[in-house]
Amino acid sequence: MPAIIDIKQRIKGVKNTQKITRAMKMVAAAKLRRAQSDILEARPYAKKMLQILNSIAKRVNPRDHPLLRFSEDKNIELVIITGDKGLCGSFNTNIIKSSEDFLEQRKESERELSLNLIGRKGRNYFTKRRFSIRNEFVDIFRDLDYSDAKKIADILIEEYTGRELDAVYLVYNEFKSVLQQSVIVERLLPIADLGFEDEKSEIEYIFEPSGSMILEELLPLHVRTQVWRALLESNAAEQAARMNAMENATQNADEMIEELTKTMNKLRQQTITRQIIEVVGGADALKG
Repeated sequence: MPAIIDIKQRIKGVKNTQKITRAMKMVAAAKLRRAQSDILEARPYAKKMLQILNSIAKRVNPRDHPLLRFSEDKNIELVIITGDKGLCGSFNTNIIKSSEDFLEQRKESERELSLNLIGRKGRNYFTKRRFSIRNEFVDIFRDLDYSDAKKIADILIEEYTGRELDAVYLVYNEFKSVLQQSVIVERLLPIADLGFEDEKSEIEYIFEPSGSMILEELLPLHVRTQVWRALLESNAAEQAARMNAMENATQNADEMIEELTKTMNKLRQQTITRQIIEVVGGADALKG
């Protein structure tokens, strides 16, 4: 059984660790409030963008646009969005697992697969495996900005329109609530959500400039918006996961301190009882 001084030192160490986890929880909560505000503002914009594109597509029907070109998915790029740091529970693990499942399913069909890695954790994991990596982006979540999303999206658009790729997919964590985040795998390119097959609206519009020219500008903007939204979703989900992980760690530290204190008190009581027995035994021996 350990000595009382060893248990005291362990309790002290756990309390120091608890101070760190509590501070990290507060930092994550502060970052989450800002990230949650950003994503709640971005979602309506992305939704309205898609509605406008659908409205114009019903009237113009630009099936020959490069970003709407469908072909056999032989060359696929997977954009994997992970965090740059750990201590956020299963946040990064879930993304990596879903990405590996996606790659394993596509690998069996003899398709060319490549990766675009966003986040240090995903980069560190997949660079050690035998995958073709086109691009890497790390530390962008430290000061996340729309220019980062634009840079990533423009690279993807250039590769896709240059026929280097047949399809681009995103894998990221979607922020649902502070307690719930879910992994999303969705196709980014070619754009597939436009309502070409819907009946044309009875309302006719006059476009200035032409509807085709408007779509020419809006389609790349739509891709950038979707990448930006995915980055914001991932950032908010990461902060929520880290806050929950640090809260659980703080509670576990409380339980550990309680158990160690009970053990220390029990050991102290045993020591006191033994010393009393020794004193009484010594006194009896002197009398005898």
